[in-house]
Amino acid sequence: QVSELVQFLLVKDQKKIPIKRKEHREHWDAYSEIVNRAGRTLQEVFGLQLVEIDTKRHTYILINNLPRPEGKYLCRDKEKEKMGLLLIILSFIFMKGNSVKDSALWEFLNLLRVYPGKQHRVFGDVRKLVTDEFVRQKYLESTPIPLTDPPEYKYQWGPRAEKETSKKDVLNFVAKVRPFWGHLWL
Repeated sequence: QVSELVQFLLVKDQKKIPIKRKEHREHWDAYSEIVNRAGRTLQEVFGLQLVEIDTKRHTYILINNLPRPEGKYLCRDKEKEKMGLLLIILSFIFMKGNSVKDSALWEFLNLLRVYPGKQHRVFGDVRKLVTDEFVRQKYLESTPIPLTDPPEYKYQWGPRAEKETSKKDVLNFVAKVRPFWGHLWL
């Protein structure tokens, strides 16, 4: 049962989909020892930690606990471009006071020649990547702004971003790119 749960958690994590306790209820509710052993196996074998990001909905993610050089991400080659874009978006949100309207985010991405309405050769549908994938993966949180017509949203760091990176990493990143894109962060 432990290996079955470990496999389930690893499969869910491959797509960075948060794990809900109710999806595998028989292991979570009845056998806390199985969950604890699965957590130890994930830590010892894969260097991953099972972290609860939403205590009301009992939602979890796996966090990579392997040592890494400062500011470096351990991800598959295919994901590096998306993670690069995500880091740029997280940096922009951070530099703008931890929250940005969607219109400001799209305007910023346009300045980088990443257009939400057009198919990008690396990112595909950028609007879908940001509003669906990054939000579903809990890297970003999207909140409707009340009384706006058409509806507007604001974006903030999501719980996965809070757990997987730090404000220090983001500041280091901004310090590196600012000489090239200084005017964009203002």
